[in-house]
Amino acid sequence: MTGRLFGTDGVRGVAGRDLTAELAMDLSVAAAHVLGDASAFESSVGRRGRPVAVVGRDPRASGEFLEAAVVAGLASSGVDVLRLGVLPTPAVAYLTSALGADLGVMLSASHNPAPDNGIKFFARGGFKLPDSVENDIEQRLGEKWNRPVGAAVGRVRDAFGEADRYVSHVLTTIPGRLDGLRLVVDCAHGAAHMVAPEALLRAGAVVETIGTAPDGLNINEGVGSTHLGALCEAVVQSGADAGIAYDGDADRCLAVTAAGEVVDGDQIMAVLAMAMHASGALVKNTVVATIMSNLGFKIALRKAGLTMVETAVGDRYVLEAMKAGGFNLGGEQSGHVVMLDHATTGDGLLTSLHLLAEVARSGRSLEDLASVMVRLPQVLVNVRDVSKAKAATSPELASAVSAAEKSLGDTGRVVIRPSGTEPMVRVMVEAESQDEAELIAGELADVVRAACG
Repeated sequence: MTGRLFGTDGVRGVAGRDLTAELAMDLSVAAAHVLGDASAFESSVGRRGRPVAVVGRDPRASGEFLEAAVVAGLASSGVDVLRLGVLPTPAVAYLTSALGADLGVMLSASHNPAPDNGIKFFARGGFKLPDSVENDIEQRLGEKWNRPVGAAVGRVRDAFGEADRYVSHVLTTIPGRLDGLRLVVDCAHGAAHMVAPEALLRAGAVVETIGTAPDGLNINEGVGSTHLGALCEAVVQSGADAGIAYDGDADRCLAVTAAGEVVDGDQIMAVLAMAMHASGALVKNTVVATIMSNLGFKIALRKAGLTMVETAVGDRYVLEAMKAGGFNLGGEQSGHVVMLDHATTGDGLLTSLHLLAEVARSGRSLEDLASVMVRLPQVLVNVRDVSKAKAATSPELASAVSAAEKSLGDTGRVVIRPSGTEPMVRVMVEAESQDEAELIAGELADVVRAACG
């Protein structure tokens, strides 16, 4: 891998080619040195003075050898390791805090296809790392270090039963039960395939599942939050009240109405914001969202007397703004929703439980609740095999964007954004009509190909 290793969500690449066992081990050693300072450490699961790490993964086949490499790197650095097994990213974040660990490690490439994988680190308390700490880890890759021997090496044990601690936690956060709700749940053949159905059943819902048979190679394949067709069809055919789709590591979710219509992250946040505002729980009457959120979301909040704070794309940047401003609700259109009163990161299961709890409490359908926000037509074009660096500096692209913004005026907007997790440039256009949005997005995508190819 070339350039900065860490992207918007950890270190990610094709497992075995970009993300090798050697790199995973080296990253873990460096992370242990940066995050594993045991000077004031006392854990409920380890000896005083011994740093402790928790390690989880999604079901990708490559997660098996990468987990072994990460565990080896940590233990050889003198860190005790608790192997959590297959669990969602937010479960690893929660257990990093709940078990008093010095650091957490999650092996997942989220919504990416099975050949990809990634490594995410969490600091004490279960929060993702700021750029400065990730830079420190990169700088310490390959450095010489004193290797522990004998009794000083880390010890490794399995802690698969801690999944129940996470499920019990998310269930304690919802204001009421889901009795009477009939759901179809799509777990993307991913990390939530066991804990999500169990939690929803324990909350009282009647649950039908798809995407709950991971084989290591089928994660996100035609299912999950990035492939909603199967869920939409299943909800309509079964006559369910709603559908919920998670991504591969279940740090986000999207929903589907009884009529098979998609409810995206903006709409989910709108429903949660209105409910929290009504109960007095929405801090400073403010929601944090990214520049990719639909203008309709901002309009809906404004009509309700609420404020939206905008950030760069990435739930880590949403979280940073939430912590800085003291806010407790934020997220992304993609379905990453951060409920800071209950979690330190985006949590698809937690989000879905609170969304469904509002359906049950209000007695209104998901479709009715989501109608609080009217989405403006939005077109997203992913331009592959172009230079992401050129997209930020091309005068031709800048001129084309300026012309498009002038033609849209106050009724739309343009966002050109290099992907932080994939080799592409994203072109997003909002306009009053679908035809106008598609026309401008197509023109800009052509400019990106010509200027950045």
